[in-house]
Formats: sequence, structure tokens, C-alpha cells
Amino acid sequence: MSARVVLGVGAGIAAYKSCELLRLLTESGHRVRVVPTPDALRFVGEATWAALSGEPVTTDAWTAVSQVPHVRIGQSADLVLVVPATADLLARAAAGMAGDLLTATLLTARCPVLYAPAMHTEMWEHPATQANVSLLRDRGAVVLEPAVGRLTGADSGAGRLADPAEIFAVAVRLLARGQLSQDLAGRRVVVSAGGTREELDPVRFLGNWSTGMQGYALARTAVARGAEVTVVAANVALADPAGAKVVRVISARELRDAVVAAAAGADAVVMAAAVADYRPEARSAAKIKKDGPPPEPLRLVENPDILAELSAHRGPQNPQDPKDAKRQVLVGFAAETDTSEQAARAKLARKGCDLLVVNPVGDGLGFGTADNEAVVYGADGTATRIPRGPKEVLADVVWDLVAANLK
Repeated sequence: MSARVVLGVGAGIAAYKSCELLRLLTESGHRVRVVPTPDALRFVGEATWAALSGEPVTTDAWTAVSQVPHVRIGQSADLVLVVPATADLLARAAAGMAGDLLTATLLTARCPVLYAPAMHTEMWEHPATQANVSLLRDRGAVVLEPAVGRLTGADSGAGRLADPAEIFAVAVRLLARGQLSQDLAGRRVVVSAGGTREELDPVRFLGNWSTGMQGYALARTAVARGAEVTVVAANVALADPAGAKVVRVISARELRDAVVAAAAGADAVVMAAAVADYRPEARSAAKIKKDGPPPEPLRLVENPDILAELSAHRGPQNPQDPKDAKRQVLVGFAAETDTSEQAARAKLARKGCDLLVVNPVGDGLGFGTADNEAVVYGADGTATRIPRGPKEVLADVVWDLVAANLK
């Protein structure tokens, strides 16, 4: 569905990356009005924005005054993106200033607003910037966490603009959800994604086909709904979800340590990763070769059950204890060939989680595909069927159920 999108561009060196975001938006059929700040045109010129968007480009409220652009552009928008959002622009937006067309547009917009910050680490970490970010989030805006990486010059750290394709993915989720989508605002959530690998020797491992696509869809959707998201990614080759902190691991034991650490104080944990149940008892220090001595029979030992451990740490729920009303929500994923309700209910009870997402695998379903289907079984006896569709749709349903449990 075509939407009216305003792309605000701040005066930062990352402004050139917004051209890629603009291309993704227009190629998806959206009508995009680019509104740069005056200084942003020092980085990318007006002609570039006009040519890529097919729309007029202005930076002040004095052009086409009869159309009242400082009011009309924000009023008619379905989504406003500010990419890059500099420290100065965040400060002016938080203060409600309207010194140029972009900040005036931000004051009149009644649609979802997403800021993608880009600045040096010291500027991002400054208490003033953090206070401005917190204020904008409290007002319902989505402010992405910046990526970590190379900055201007030789500097490196937090403050790099998130990947434009990932910003686009969050924008799509915001357009799908609408203004009343910030039901996870102020919540801290952890999502595991990908598939673990257990080493046999320096070149071989036991693994699975998981790519992390469903876990990353869960992360993007949670970001779009206002959550602070940590992703524990096992061997995922995808771009980091915009706005999420990503912790990379390899084995099941590494994933266990990272999830347990990240889960401390989290409101919800969604275990979407495919975790190996077993690992080799011993790892060969040298490559196992056909022309060498016959290898010993492969002996396997059990890996930790991370979801059951998290559940045990919570303890049994006590309806009489007010603290239990705020206890952590746990969600498990089970990629199964036996998707019977009896088997699912037994696994749900064994794991001790609140929700178990059971999705069939094989015959083009599950791993490495853009779509998925599942039944979500609840500890309260409910069963929510999710028909085959995009993994982002499944993610939205899962977060709907998590949000209901959090309430």
C-alpha cells in the first residue's frame, strides 16, 4: 500500500546514506517528500533529492507560502523519518523548536515519527543527548539506537548510522502498525536468533539450517513497537537490525551465557534461535582425515536447556504475590515435524515458559524462507493459529501475545 512519507535529512556526513533509504521507499511505491535542513544541503544537494524523489525540495517555510508547507507537510504524512538525526536536530525536536521546515513539520505531524541518529560517540553518550532521546521516546517517537562502527575520520564507536535497508525495514513495520504501536515502549526485551554450531574439529561442526530471519523479524518489530532490544545472534549472516544491540555467539554454551546475562532485568525473552540439544564430548585439535587413523565413535553430551533454566530462575508463579505481576515473560520456539497439540503442550509444560511457538519445518517451510506459519500455545490453555505469511506478521502476533502477558 502506498503511503505519504516525509524523509527529513539532518546535517551530518551520513546524509548520503539517506539516498539509499529514499530509493528503497520510492521503489516500494511510497510517495516521499524530502525535507532537509538548510545545512544538510552542504552534504547532498537539492537536485539529488528532487531527482530521486520526484518531489519538490525546500528547507524553509517561505517557499510556496500559499500552500502553508510548514503545516501541511506534517499534517498529511503517514510517516516521518529523520535520517540522519544529528545531536543538534534531536535537541531542537525535543525542545519543540520550529526554526526550519523540518522542525516545523515534526511539530505538526500526527503520524509515527522515527529518528535514526548519527553522530560521534561522545555526542551520542552526552547526558544532554540521552535526555533528549528519552524525552522524544516518552512522547511516542521511535529513536533507534545507532550502530557501532567506523565514524568520521579514524574514529570508531557507537554513533554510526544504522544500515539504510534495516531502517527501511523498521519503517515498513511502523507503517503496518500505525500510530498506536508503541505498546512495548519502555520495555527491555531479549531475542535469540540463528543456529548454534558445535565444533567437531577445526573445520567441521554439528549445526542446523536456521538463518536467523525469524529472530531478526522479531527484533525489528519490537524496535518499531518501542522496545529496547538485545539480540543474541548465533552464526547469523544478516545485517544487524536497526536499533537493536547485537551480541554474536557460536555455540549453545556461548548462547546460554549471553542470553542469561542479557535477560537480567529484561521484561521478556524470546528464544527464537535453533539451539543444538547435543555437542561432541571431545573436539579434535587436528582435522579428522580419511587417510589418518579411524576416528573414535562420536560421543555426544547434552547441552544446557536455556529456556528451562530461565524458567526455573523465575520460580513458580504466585498469583498472590504482587511482584509476580511484573515477572519476566518467556517465549520458546519449537521447529517441529510433529506439530500435534499433545506434543506441544507437553513441551510447553516441560520448558515452563508462558508461550511456545510451534512452527512446522520441511517442504519449503521454516528455515531460510521469507514466510512462516505457527501455532502459539499459551500456559493459560490458549492456542493462537498464525497462517502462512511473512515472518514479520508472525512476529507481530507473538509480540501482541507478549504485550498481553506483560499487562
